[in-house]
Amino acid sequence: GKKPIFLVVKMAFEEIRIRSYEGRIDRAGVEDLERRCEVGPAEHVFLFTDTMGDPICRIRNSPKYKMLVAELHNELVGVIQGSIKLVTIHKPPKDLARVGYILGLRVSPLHRRKGIGSRLVHDLEGWFIANQVDYAYMATEKENEASVKLFVDKLGYVKFRTPAILVYPVLNNRSFHISSNIEIKEIKIEQAEFLYRKFMGSTEFFPDDIDKVLKNKLSLGTWVAYPRGDHEFGFDGQVPSSWAMLSVWNSGELFKLRIGKAPLSCFLYAKSSRLVDRLFPCFKVPALPDFFKPFGFYFMYGLHHQGPSSGKLVRTLCRFVHTKMATKTKDCKVVVTEVGGCDTLKLHIPHWKLLSCPEDLWCIKAFKSEEKNSLHELTKTPPTRPLFVDPREV
Repeated sequence: GKKPIFLVVKMAFEEIRIRSYEGRIDRAGVEDLERRCEVGPAEHVFLFTDTMGDPICRIRNSPKYKMLVAELHNELVGVIQGSIKLVTIHKPPKDLARVGYILGLRVSPLHRRKGIGSRLVHDLEGWFIANQVDYAYMATEKENEASVKLFVDKLGYVKFRTPAILVYPVLNNRSFHISSNIEIKEIKIEQAEFLYRKFMGSTEFFPDDIDKVLKNKLSLGTWVAYPRGDHEFGFDGQVPSSWAMLSVWNSGELFKLRIGKAPLSCFLYAKSSRLVDRLFPCFKVPALPDFFKPFGFYFMYGLHHQGPSSGKLVRTLCRFVHTKMATKTKDCKVVVTEVGGCDTLKLHIPHWKLLSCPEDLWCIKAFKSEEKNSLHELTKTPPTRPLFVDPREV
């Protein structure tokens, strides 16, 4: 006769083995799995990642990290990554919290709906709890129904924030003139840390180890913009009447991206604009980079502005990164940033809607009873503070 349903489920459950990633024996399997998994909302693009021989590269720069793999009949069928850090989260009675970030959940297309994703998340949460994590959080596309269903409906996560991912292509035929009334200056790491702690230390998810972020070799520097002739920055906290600041992270040094499928309109525009650009260079039609080959990108983080004319200064800094930095890096095809969904800052950041994601989705889960009590306040009240997106988690 037929085996009872509960017995079949139990057997399938036991066949799945979750263990820590071992580079020597797992690298090829994880890279193959990554190539077979599509990332991105269906109506936009499918992004494929190339970790360039280091599958753990996206978490390697975090203070504490772990990668788990799932095996079924000796076949690598799933993977998940996690990192732990101390950040600012406004909740009584303290502002700092230890958070675990979940990323890179992949399950082989042939082995989905077998509980593998749930097992991977559950075991990673166990590692979080063993390391005294207060909250776990993850990011996904709002349109990713499978991911939302797993984390929100099944695993008890709560929708938390909807930041905007803003993307601007690197256009080599575009020149940019910086106004003679604006001063752009690169500042030292120590001064950048001072300004960030003073002016962004109270933003949501501000990393307590901001000094390590700024000193990382992937962080290319921090720049400020302010009206020429205004008083300069001082370690006593003195700042110009209007000013803006940002830092740049070279994500392309860690991994590459490639578009596997794109809307027809995007494909035709890319092809036709490159043709027109070659035939009629005087037309200055912005030619889209070739996104169908592996490419790198810059990530702008720590964007902050103050003062009546600071919006213009933000735009100027972004244009500076686009034209004076990104165009000089061979395979950098886009400049990306992420800001809070309600943050007015996004009005001043140049981006292409065709390439951007207006509403990403962050979900959060509390592990301790006192944090569970404050979670309602965190998730139900509209965000009043900007959001700091750590470049190590992009």
